Amino acid sequence: MTGQATERDHSPHNLSVKTTLEDELERAESILSRVPSVCDDTSSELQRVASLDPHGGSSRNSFQRRGAVSRLVNLVVRLREWAHRSLLEEERPDSFLERFRGPELRLAPSRTSNTQPDANGNNAKGIFRKKWRLFVVSPSDDAYYRWLFVIATAVLYNWFLVVARACFDRLQVGNYICWLVLDYLSDSVYLMDTCVRLRTGFLEQGLLVKDDAKLRDSYIRTLQFKLDLMSILPTDLVYIYTGIHTPQLRFNRLLRFPRMFEFFDRTETRTNYPNIFRICNLVLYILVIIHWNACIYYAISKSLGFGSDTWVYPNTSKPEFGSLTRGYVYCLYWSTLTLTTIGEMPAPVQDEEYLFVVFDFLVGVLIFATIVGNVGSMIANMNATRAEFQARIDAIKHYMHFRRVSKELEARVIKWFDYLWTNKKAVDEQEVLKNLPNKLRAEIAINVHLETLKKVRIFQDCEAGLLVELVLKLHPQVYSPGDYICRKGDIGKEMYIIKEGKLAVVADDGVTQYALLTAGSCFGEISILNIKGSKMGNRRTANIRSIGYSDLFCLSKDNLMEAVTEYPDAKKVLEERGREILIKEGLLDENAERGGLDKEDTEDKVERLESSLDTLQTRFAHLLSEYTDTQQRLKQRITLLERALGTNIGQ
Repeated sequence: MTGQATERDHSPHNLSVKTTLEDELERAESILSRVPSVCDDTSSELQRVASLDPHGGSSRNSFQRRGAVSRLVNLVVRLREWAHRSLLEEERPDSFLERFRGPELRLAPSRTSNTQPDANGNNAKGIFRKKWRLFVVSPSDDAYYRWLFVIATAVLYNWFLVVARACFDRLQVGNYICWLVLDYLSDSVYLMDTCVRLRTGFLEQGLLVKDDAKLRDSYIRTLQFKLDLMSILPTDLVYIYTGIHTPQLRFNRLLRFPRMFEFFDRTETRTNYPNIFRICNLVLYILVIIHWNACIYYAISKSLGFGSDTWVYPNTSKPEFGSLTRGYVYCLYWSTLTLTTIGEMPAPVQDEEYLFVVFDFLVGVLIFATIVGNVGSMIANMNATRAEFQARIDAIKHYMHFRRVSKELEARVIKWFDYLWTNKKAVDEQEVLKNLPNKLRAEIAINVHLETLKKVRIFQDCEAGLLVELVLKLHPQVYSPGDYICRKGDIGKEMYIIKEGKLAVVADDGVTQYALLTAGSCFGEISILNIKGSKMGNRRTANIRSIGYSDLFCLSKDNLMEAVTEYPDAKKVLEERGREILIKEGLLDENAERGGLDKEDTEDKVERLESSLDTLQTRFAHLLSEYTDTQQRLKQRITLLERALGTNIGQ
């Protein structure tokens, strides 16, 4: 009876647990099929996971009760959804830039991708050959640069440790297994580098060459191939006769140094801190020279006998000079003092020692001159921008002092220069980018000023060609607090786009504000459009004043006219926007004939006629010169014919 009663008591509970688990599993499946909100983050999702089981907080062993499976499933589901959404929310290309750049260039799929081996695998070799032919490394790829880092590491290993092991016997004998592993690892890297060089493409007529014969011939005919071939000669086979403790047989591995220099050159081009890299590179070269000189000093001391005189390395039988570490540090110290021409070392005794010290002094003088010259040029390059900016300030200060400008205006000018330097706006962008082609200049300008240009309404729907024209004609200008950008009634020759800062549309008193203009706003286009029927003509319709320091883009009337000549749709957009503003302010005579950018004034027509006349004169001059040359050649041919006829008649 008791057992039945217990069974009766527990059966409803088990049923409820089963029902609850099934419900929560179904609820988890529905959550899995539901798309999560983009605004949810990891913490909020974990909080919702924790709230799925309302009884979980009241139990000590929550994972052993009825909500444990549900919470575990939901946790996995949420983490999966969050990871999936994070992948989807990666940085997408901006539509504004996509419209400017156009479609990306895609390579045609290779034919080997559709080739399938047969059941016996007979086609696998053909697939490998085709893939090997298609495998070409471009010198501009990141993978090629990473490989240069690997081969440069192997070259530096040989340059530092081969000579040290050849001179310091205990260094070679004590760790010969490690050296053997590292040696043959570097040899395998050398062999792989040779294969990479055979498959490294080059540009021909602007295209990457992938032909096997051309790649092979271009590499074999170079000096680099001869050095690479000598660097991988198996000189280690002589170990059979001399033993493995003769690392000087591996000196041919040092001949692959051009690859190290190539890595340094590419790193200097890629890094954002070239001056710091040049200093580190110079220090590395000096350390290599000092290291080699220290090893040679130890080898000379060993050949002459340790402690044989005061110049050589002390006797190794002494405890303080017997360790390997003390020997290398002592030689490195001696080499540093000698090459830096500091001296304070024992004088040489034998003739060999004198010759070695003289050679070291000559190398030391060259190193000192190299250090002074390189460091001086690096410091000059690092301060070039500041020196040029300071020269501009000094010239303006001298001019203001010579012309006796008021102290208040002089202080404003100096503060303006301080603002430019503090906010890193002293660089002339047009001067820096002048060597780039227009396409790259425009793309850089759009990327740098993307957030501002996206807010400008006239750029939203304009064509990519017009966008390039307008961006290349924008000139940055910086205004100080209180400066008037334009005054009402002034003749308008430019339009402005606000990049940073705030401008106020003020009354004639300069205090009352009617409106506030922020980043992305543009103004001044009405006065340069010369809209027919405008009561203000080509004059400014408002006073605009800078509240603080403001960065603006300026577009002149001539540049705008030149840019929109070939884009009639952009003309209409600008004209319609100008008419809307004039109608809103009551400054448009609607009965007047509609005009706009198509209406040229007399000066523009005269300038166009003058340019056409100059072109016609140039063409006429070319035709006249061609006529003169043709006439001269015709006279010469007639003279030759007359002589030939006279000769025939005489015979």
